[in-house]
Amino acid sequence: MTAPFSEAAPPTDGTSEHRLILASRVNDTPVFNKAGDRMGHVDDLSIEKESGRVIYGIMSFGGFLGIGEKFHPVPWSMLTYDPERAGFVVPLDTSALEGAPYYDRTELASLGGATPHSYDRQIFDYYGPYGPLPYW
Repeated sequence: MTAPFSEAAPPTDGTSEHRLILASRVNDTPVFNKAGDRMGHVDDLSIEKESGRVIYGIMSFGGFLGIGEKFHPVPWSMLTYDPERAGFVVPLDTSALEGAPYYDRTELASLGGATPHSYDRQIFDYYGPYGPLPYW
């Protein structure tokens, strides 16, 4: 029986003919600013259960060997994939990201929990000037 999709390794040249990507391949993808500076990487995705839409790319920023690492839920609509960089580009500079809402790994469990709009409002109030609209 043939698998419904290929599990082959992603192309090494940074390009792909595929419209879809597995979430496991998104994790650890680098994130750059428009100037080309690497700012961090995608650590995880936040997916709305009912619609299946990706709401946030959880970006890892800062820290060393996992110590002091900060996790920034960046609205997915802000991340644009750049095949030439084999990574995502965000319209932020380092200082903008440093001032953005972030959580430690334990706090991420509350994102999308019983009171999701308090987190969502804080995130979208911060990123709103960059263009993304709330998803709710």
